[in-house]
Amino acid sequence: MIKSILIHAEGGAAEARQIDAAMDIARKHGAHLTALLNLPTHRYLSTDPFGGTYLMAEALAEARAELEKQQALLAARLERDDVPWDVLATEGDLVAALAAAGALSDLIIVERHCAGPGKVDPYPNLAGDLALAVRLPVLALPADEPLLNSTSPAVIAWNGSTEAAAALRMAVPLLHDRPVILLRVDQADGLFADKEALAYLSRHGIHAEAQIEQRGVETVEEGILRIAQNLGAGLLVMGAFGHSRLRQTLFGGVTKFMLREARLPLLLGH
Repeated sequence: MIKSILIHAEGGAAEARQIDAAMDIARKHGAHLTALLNLPTHRYLSTDPFGGTYLMAEALAEARAELEKQQALLAARLERDDVPWDVLATEGDLVAALAAAGALSDLIIVERHCAGPGKVDPYPNLAGDLALAVRLPVLALPADEPLLNSTSPAVIAWNGSTEAAAALRMAVPLLHDRPVILLRVDQADGLFADKEALAYLSRHGIHAEAQIEQRGVETVEEGILRIAQNLGAGLLVMGAFGHSRLRQTLFGGVTKFMLREARLPLLLGH
């Protein structure tokens, strides 16, 4: 059940598309939407040649004034729609701000910029970091095509792991009334068998199909993405990370690849 949605709002044309996508989800589920604007205050700290740190007070004051302006513009945009909403302005670390604001949310939506010439993601690790920081589904929408197609197939990247099981469970509200494929690419079952995942979904009224594929010369992540694209997937569900290593070694493999390369909405759970 999705009744409270939190979205990271950034400004510009991409934000407008993100808001439209979030509104569509909120409207379908009868949910409340909270839009969070964040001022990263660390950008206004500087160091002198002797190692001292000082605050660029004038620049920070200008940034706070701009944040207030964005807040007013966003409120004006939201009040034109038929979804209950509020706008939250925060300062400091973005992941911490979203995690705190999302403590009583059912879904967090963030933007991501896919790889490509001239494309720079200001928060390349945001969705993955959030998925580790919260026990909530994190929906990462591509900036250039964020709308969530609610009728195209949803593909669940499945390997039987606890992370994949968590993502599957968190995705249930977004899986109804659409084709669902449980996709396993060249991996043996982990703790949970395919039939257990299918049975869980069936109890929620979701009749998914299992699909087992060999990856050939591809990596697992390349195989998952290729098959999802061939299926015309409108949503890819996957567990975020899958190893109990140190944090700095975690952000790689399937999660990092998908956040960088997949030009479709990703739902991450951990």
